[in-house]
Amino acid sequence: MENQIVFTAASKTPIQVEKVIYTAKVHIDGGREGSAKSDDGQLDIALSTPGSGIKGTNPEQLLAAGWSACFIGAIKINAAGMKIRLPKDVSVDAEVDLTSGEGGYALGARLNVNLPGLTFEQAKALVEAAHQTCPYSKVTSGNINVTFSVSI
Repeated sequence: MENQIVFTAASKTPIQVEKVIYTAKVHIDGGREGSAKSDDGQLDIALSTPGSGIKGTNPEQLLAAGWSACFIGAIKINAAGMKIRLPKDVSVDAEVDLTSGEGGYALGARLNVNLPGLTFEQAKALVEAAHQTCPYSKVTSGNINVTFSVSI
């Protein structure tokens, strides 16, 4: 295509892809004060800069929501493999910080995982395993400061 630049950013730890399970396709107009719409129409939202007072969500909230949902999925998969029965009210309260400093803008995150009724050992093992298997954790690992806390 004319006037198009294509490049690939390599992963720090290349993963051999055997199968693409799903591809999300989202079009963004206007950046932080624009809109985001998926090709299937399931996502159609306004975007806004944090603190601007403009109606809409922001990339940090979207990251917190996506990472939390994915992390709970990883907990469930690992619990099945470890033969740990999960409570119905498993949840994650995520906090994603947009920060600035000498190196420019960066992100930080805290995932507060709620696993009521499990033992400390079970909860710790599940969170550690989920952090190793969740794609969001993999992509952020070593790139941003992340703190996990677990409530049982």
